[in-house]
Order: sequence, then C-alpha cells, then structure tokens
Amino acid sequence: MVKFARLRKGLLNLEMDIAAMSVDMNLARAQQDFGIAVLKKAMETDTEMVEETLQIVENLHPTLGHNVDVLA
Repeated sequence: MVKFARLRKGLLNLEMDIAAMSVDMNLARAQQDFGIAVLKKAMETDTEMVEETLQIVENLHPTLGHNVDVLA
C-alpha cells in the first residue's frame, strides 16, 4: 500500500510538472510573439521615416550638392 501511495504521489507530481511546463511554454511563446510584433512595428516606423526623409531630400533645390567650392 505504501508503494502505491508513493507511485500515485509521483504520478501527481509528474502531471503537475507537465502542466507547469505547458504553462511555461505558452508564456514563452506569448512573450516571443509580443517581441516579434514590437520589432515589426519598429521596422515599419523606421521604413516610414526613411521614406519621408527621402521625399524631403528629393524636394530640395535641384542643383544643391552638384557643385563644391574649394578655396586653396
């Protein structure tokens, strides 16, 4: 009877360990998904900023930067 109680206790601990591992794995997956979403948003924001900067530069004076004055 004592062996059965130990075996049953061991199985309960195993079930709890599996449940805890499942929760941990799901939490890790959620954290990873969140991190990826934040990174994607940051990349989109950077892309938008670069596009806006390029538009500003293209709208500058057309001859700006074509000539360089050098004094010796």
